[in-house]
Amino acid sequence: MKKFVILGGGYGGLTIALNMLEKDLPEDTVMVLIDRSPFQGLKTEYYALASGTIAETEIRVQYPVDPRLILTYGEVTSVDMDNKQILFADKEPLSYDWLAIGLGCVDNYHGITGAEDHTFSIQTLGQTRQTYQYVNDIAPYGQVSIIGGGLSGVEMAAELRESRSDLNIRLIDRGPSLLSSFPSNLQKYVRGWMVEHDIELRPNVSLCRIDGGELQNNEEIIKTDITIWTAGIQPNPIVRALNVPKDKQGRVVLNEFHQIPDYPDVFVVGDCASLPFSPSAQAAQAQGKQIAEVMHAIWKGETPKLGKIKLRGTLGSLGKKSGFGIMGFGIMGKSTLMTGKIARAIKSGVLWKSKRHFG
Repeated sequence: MKKFVILGGGYGGLTIALNMLEKDLPEDTVMVLIDRSPFQGLKTEYYALASGTIAETEIRVQYPVDPRLILTYGEVTSVDMDNKQILFADKEPLSYDWLAIGLGCVDNYHGITGAEDHTFSIQTLGQTRQTYQYVNDIAPYGQVSIIGGGLSGVEMAAELRESRSDLNIRLIDRGPSLLSSFPSNLQKYVRGWMVEHDIELRPNVSLCRIDGGELQNNEEIIKTDITIWTAGIQPNPIVRALNVPKDKQGRVVLNEFHQIPDYPDVFVVGDCASLPFSPSAQAAQAQGKQIAEVMHAIWKGETPKLGKIKLRGTLGSLGKKSGFGIMGFGIMGKSTLMTGKIARAIKSGVLWKSKRHFG
């Protein structure tokens, strides 16, 4: 039997599997989904799990049950594309005929001394569990410092405020403003929300060292009880080890069909793929759908015909009652900006659909 292997059951990998199962697979082909976990964790909601406002069961998505899909669990150590094998830490290698790599990202510590050893993460479900445990064991009036003023840092700070009104929460960024990639009026709205809810904002901070409860900003020492890292990502180490062309962010350069040019039997989906927009769950899902289309065309002996990926927008939450977002494109190409309860309600709807494999 031939094998189409999906490495990673995140947003991109699971979307490939679901779209492949919507149509017939060749009789001589099976699909194999490999992950370390027996379910998908909705990564866009890890900030809420770390804050303690939701239970882990609320962000678990079960993998599909289908005789055409083989689920395999294990710790992958490397991919040998020349010999078409996936190597594991705890089992024999697995061969493939076609491979989709969707291993996601890890934190990027930008060379800051001690950052990896002395901060907590919300990149993986296991790391998020540890962060939840430590954060919620902090005594009243303890100090939490969140590094990174992007979407993840903002959502983490806001959700933690809702969970622990007693804590001192500080949001640190090296830039002059939160959400630097967002329009200025949305930045202003979020800053106002943070100030109203007693979250300390520290822009223009250039950390050079983190040592336990001390954050060094040039000559200044900033004291903290716990530090949560949300200040950048990079591709998974397994992908970084691949000897193929990559962009400046270390993401794999692909052709128009999401294949590695020198290895057309290998696709890359999600955070490790070099795409014309920032990594996101929405981008991974859109790309995953197209990869399924490409494979069905290949099996039919046809040339794939793909449209341009268009993202619907970006949504962020400020606790459970407020949010912000940029949605679609309106007149003259201008996007629609939203703040408040409506933006939060739409984000909740997107989560509901994700948990039920809709879109």
